[in-house]
Amino acid sequence: MKSIYLQKLAVCFLVWGAVACTEKRVETGDFHVVPLPQEIEEVADAAPFVIKSSTQVCYPEGNEKLERTARFLASYIQEASGTEVKVSTCTKGKNRIVLAVDESIAHPEGYELSVDADGVTLKGATEAAVFYGIQTIYKALPLTGGEALASLPAGTVKDYPRFGYRGFLVDVGRHFFSVDYLKEIIDMLALHNINYFHWHLTEDQGWRIEIKKYPELTKVGSYRKETITAPGSKEYDGVPVSGFYTQEEAKEIVRYAAERFITVIPEIDMPGHMLAALASYPELGCTGGPYEVATRFGVLEDVLCGGNPKALQFAKDVLEEIMDIFPSEYIHIGGDECPKVRWKACPKCQAKIRELRLKATPGHTKENQLQTYFMGEVEKVINARGRKMLGWDEILEGHPTATSTIMAWTSVNAGIKSAQLNHKTIITPIMYLYLSNPRNNQLKGINSVARVYNFEPVADTLTEQERQNIIGAQGCIWTEWTKDSIKMEWQMMPRIAALCEIQWTEPEKKDLDAFMKRLRHQLDIYKLRGYNYKQDIEEAYQKAE
Repeated sequence: MKSIYLQKLAVCFLVWGAVACTEKRVETGDFHVVPLPQEIEEVADAAPFVIKSSTQVCYPEGNEKLERTARFLASYIQEASGTEVKVSTCTKGKNRIVLAVDESIAHPEGYELSVDADGVTLKGATEAAVFYGIQTIYKALPLTGGEALASLPAGTVKDYPRFGYRGFLVDVGRHFFSVDYLKEIIDMLALHNINYFHWHLTEDQGWRIEIKKYPELTKVGSYRKETITAPGSKEYDGVPVSGFYTQEEAKEIVRYAAERFITVIPEIDMPGHMLAALASYPELGCTGGPYEVATRFGVLEDVLCGGNPKALQFAKDVLEEIMDIFPSEYIHIGGDECPKVRWKACPKCQAKIRELRLKATPGHTKENQLQTYFMGEVEKVINARGRKMLGWDEILEGHPTATSTIMAWTSVNAGIKSAQLNHKTIITPIMYLYLSNPRNNQLKGINSVARVYNFEPVADTLTEQERQNIIGAQGCIWTEWTKDSIKMEWQMMPRIAALCEIQWTEPEKKDLDAFMKRLRHQLDIYKLRGYNYKQDIEEAYQKAE
């Protein structure tokens, strides 16, 4: 941010009948924000647009989404500068920030920003695009805290995202986080132009969403008696963990996210990672139990019975209620880490394999094929509601339908394989974009950020046609060892800033050194908002100086 005082403004007020004037300095911001816009052209030596109490943020009459966006911008301006501006449907005059939809802008999430001394015009191809434009305005503002007037530099910004899918996952199965805190996370995602919140709702260690047809899921499955204290430990903390979201609370999260143009993708992980469900309904497992909500982490052998029609009907019923709550185009059904030990010994599973005449093929066991059948039957329910099935890359171990969208997490090669098989693919490899990965969290300062920033989601080995199958990238926070908001944010920040630049900015425009300079202002925004981040990044800046 520029801290040059380009001008002084006279501010006058009445003092015992006389007029007294003081001068207030002006600080001017910088459009080189995070993520970096695709095109920035600042007009040298031109006067900036100074934000004053008389400034108005204008939206088209009757457009509720842009009215809400205008109010967001007004709150951002007050947060950054201490200046309270007006919001209205103003149509004339200077000293305005005008928001508008312009369908002639080619990219559906593209926006154009024009600034001069008289005013600001922000046009987007859609209302969502305008929202991304106000994020740029907010991050371009100097953080004056009311000590100075804030201004935007004269010039233009033309911007659009590289990927249409820009996601972030939070796991609430291992540890529960409140509705209010999830709203804070959604605001964090909005700050970084992320447009999908992947909500991992069920796990071996806890079932977190109300399903009215199966009330035991939350009566029994949402509670575990204790948690293992450390990886590989035989000790437990004796502290119960519980909590779930009612359907109304989930709808509130969906609404809150939608106001910020973020889609909530629910995940009900199946047929593995279902021990909390089995503890609630033991008849859905291969052995009949008894089962207990898991108190340790890892890949567990008890899963839904692949040959039991009740288990398949359970999965379908749950997803029907999930789709009533969540309007998302994508419904995530997991498919990962499903051991076949129980299926190999289960009479029902083996009978189903014979009934379906499933045969082992190179790289695909009969039990893999049974999972493919199970997932395929579930996908029919999803497709019948006009939705798309999203699953982890292990579903490639079978033969998933061509319409299945793959989330590639196990390796970079998994994403390559998925794209080569002509599946729409979201890249989220554990070694780069799992921000809770303990191994990567040992990296400090710039090295920690650089590991994320330098990752390229689209492999050079893909053909041009295959590259089109990479529709986005996603970061993930898994909460086995993340119990509170401070650790959550330490893991997210500032690497989520590096993630969003992967998702938004064209790769040829990326530069780590330049990013690190821009990141300093982003850290100031984190401080302003009370977000927690590890101080080792500050230490890295101090060493560089």
